[in-house]
Amino acid sequence: MLNSVELRKKYLDFFKSKGHTVIPSASLIPENDPTVLFTTAGMQPLVPYLLGQKHPGGKRLTDVQKCVRTGDIDSVGDDTHCTFFEMLGNWSLGDYFKRESIAWSYEFLTEVLGIDKKTLAVTVFEGDDDCPRDEEAAALWREAGIPEDRIFYLNKEHNWWIAGAAGPCGEDTEIFIVDESKPGKTPADDGGRFVEIWNNVFMHYFKHPDGTLTELDQKNVDTGMGLERTLMTLNGYGSVYDTDVLRPVAEYIRSLTAEKGAEAERAVRIITDHTRTATFILGDPRGVAPSNVDRGYILRRLIRRAVRYARTLGLDASILKECAEKFIGIYGGFYTELEDNREKILSELELETQKFDRTLQQGLKEFEKLLGYIKDNRISGKAAFKLYDTYGFPPEMTVELAAEHGVTVDMDGFTRAFNEHQQKSKAGSEQKFKGGLADSGEETTKLHTATHLLMEALRRVLKDPGIMQKGSNITPERLRLDFNFPRPLSAEEVKAVEVAVNEAIAAGVDVTCEEMTPDEAHASGAVGVFGDRYGDIVKVYTMGSYSKEICGGPHVKNTAELGKFKIVKEQSSSAGVRRIKAVLEKA
Repeated sequence: MLNSVELRKKYLDFFKSKGHTVIPSASLIPENDPTVLFTTAGMQPLVPYLLGQKHPGGKRLTDVQKCVRTGDIDSVGDDTHCTFFEMLGNWSLGDYFKRESIAWSYEFLTEVLGIDKKTLAVTVFEGDDDCPRDEEAAALWREAGIPEDRIFYLNKEHNWWIAGAAGPCGEDTEIFIVDESKPGKTPADDGGRFVEIWNNVFMHYFKHPDGTLTELDQKNVDTGMGLERTLMTLNGYGSVYDTDVLRPVAEYIRSLTAEKGAEAERAVRIITDHTRTATFILGDPRGVAPSNVDRGYILRRLIRRAVRYARTLGLDASILKECAEKFIGIYGGFYTELEDNREKILSELELETQKFDRTLQQGLKEFEKLLGYIKDNRISGKAAFKLYDTYGFPPEMTVELAAEHGVTVDMDGFTRAFNEHQQKSKAGSEQKFKGGLADSGEETTKLHTATHLLMEALRRVLKDPGIMQKGSNITPERLRLDFNFPRPLSAEEVKAVEVAVNEAIAAGVDVTCEEMTPDEAHASGAVGVFGDRYGDIVKVYTMGSYSKEICGGPHVKNTAELGKFKIVKEQSSSAGVRRIKAVLEKA
């Protein structure tokens, strides 16, 4: 049996032996990328380097990236779906391409992990008007030893990968383990016969917002292997909840409830999954607190959904803190930020569950008021959904309360309202904005540079060197910066910050970049969240005496290029976090 610690080590050691630099997982909160709310794939933080920027670690990289995806939240509770997962990945940034990528994938699976090559199958891109049929990848798989009847040509829906609506993309080849006991003729069938274990993406195109493709200056390889699903497959487990990263918590929850059966097991899995995701979001170096907007809303929804399912098992909301403690123990050795932020994780969970208890009480009062307005002894679907969405009432709870008062509930109407909400929620969880790491356009580059000056101006004007970036959203039109500070800024302070940034712009200083170790960066006075977050070499951008910060994003060559900086809004983002929106105008 292979556990998570062994799989991470085997993977990183193997690619290190192939000349790859091991880099740490990036934050779950994307830096300067407004296209998504959370880091959803290992390649996402590397987009600037896939587009040609030089990475401090070189042209061959490997890591284990923590990811959050909530678009399939309603599938959580089945055997394979999770909102948090770890992605094992390796990259070639303009170095090797299909031959090495396929050969090393096959070597790792068959020789390092010991998978019987007779159980493997692969898919390659069948070709279309944009990109030709991938005969090169197919030939390389035949050369490796995959028989013809285990090589499948599939369309873009299955064998093409892009992060978001625009950006680097290309054909891919997916690797599967075949389960002979399950139905299905090709990996496109949903019979369970073909279990995906690895995906190798050959990124050599850039998709523009209008849908057109152009060749990138460099050919890249981006691979991804899900840790939980790989462990499940290799060990012959029935679900990812049997793996060593999830089983201890799921078993603990089961031991506390007398409820049994399929619905109880689904509740156990949802509590396990959502608590793990909340633990990682709260424990991230750039973690957010529960709120009613953006990432904070997703976090709040996960916590409250876990509490609701805990109640169906007869468990108190305090179970979330207990589960979080166990997850810190499971992961803290590899993701040390969880141990570092233990108190924050536990206190925020406790605070949010207490708030939710109060919300439920308010919901009961709302229900009592609702009874006075209903017609035909029937609660409308919209009203039932409001109790669910605003006050956390599961529909079964509304039905039970209604029955006690001789009232029915329009469940068809509830379902319609729920489905409409799901569509909006899914769009929100995969929120797309203009800009992003794939956009290194002139305006975005200027605003990114201005963000550095803004951060340093805040520290100086507010006389608080501990101010750090807690979130950034940059589009070609404006920047939005979240930073830790306990109170609103006065009008005088906002003006002083604005003046300080414009002084740095007017000085017309060059923006220089140096590569050094994190220790050297810290000793030089560079600003950054030091610890395990960075690799062995980092980029430090300096703007005269105005700013010195670790960063990997695009920058102008001289501050004079920025124009006039103007703050348009200063407001609260969440508890202890402020938000500034600003623009650049022509001087």
